[in-house]
Amino acid sequence: MNIEELKNKSKLYRKTIIEMIYKAKVGHPGGSLSCIDILNVLYNTRIDRSEENKDRLILSKGHVTPALFSVFMDLGYIEKSEINTFRQINSRLQGHPDRNKIKEIDANTGLLGQGLSIGVGAALAKKLKNDNDHNVYVIIGDGEMHEGQIWEALMEGAHYKLNNLIVFLDYNKLSSKGNCNEVMNLEPIHDRIKSFNWHIEEINGNDIEEILQVLEKIDSITDKPKFIIANTIKGKGVSFMENNPKWHSGGLNDEQYKKAIEELN
Repeated sequence: MNIEELKNKSKLYRKTIIEMIYKAKVGHPGGSLSCIDILNVLYNTRIDRSEENKDRLILSKGHVTPALFSVFMDLGYIEKSEINTFRQINSRLQGHPDRNKIKEIDANTGLLGQGLSIGVGAALAKKLKNDNDHNVYVIIGDGEMHEGQIWEALMEGAHYKLNNLIVFLDYNKLSSKGNCNEVMNLEPIHDRIKSFNWHIEEINGNDIEEILQVLEKIDSITDKPKFIIANTIKGKGVSFMENNPKWHSGGLNDEQYKKAIEELN
């Protein structure tokens, strides 16, 4: 899949996210729109689910299921007609990922700060089974980096030299309470992660080309886990949502929905 095709996928996914949340009248549009380009590239160019062992993806910031489900609909894991059931009782499409309902989900997540620990365990299991052909990808949010468990997992990943573990930080810098770094400062985040002996890169996480380039670059790193600071924009693609903490969660009215779709076309 070439870059132009991937960009078109992101546009399609963003519209699906907005439609899903509009119909449910509830959801997390800001973080879904900020991380969708990362999910797009990983699922369409990297993750191989055809073999028994498979690559794995842990969506640690589990409240952004509209992003995950929009990709799954495109890949055929979910019927497109299910978009109307998002967050409805007995639906497979809930507010957090549930692998008991959808087999392509690799881990139930939602309680923030725990997805990276799951990823460390999955990557270590692959090492113990001599599976050297598949990676474990984890997408975490900046708000959950306030949790101590994240830092325990960073320490363990480096201790076991899990070169098959690749973490993307969706660094949109906003939570529902405003600026993440005013709640608890993560900076200098680059130096802090590096001090845990991880290989570290920093990119524009809403730039398809940069995401592709960094993944290719880190393939040659074989002695440590990899951490990618992906600078993103919360609500990316919809002008009234961008960099606005109000859109961490919530639904859209008819006028907002129409304007968002017009901007994404």
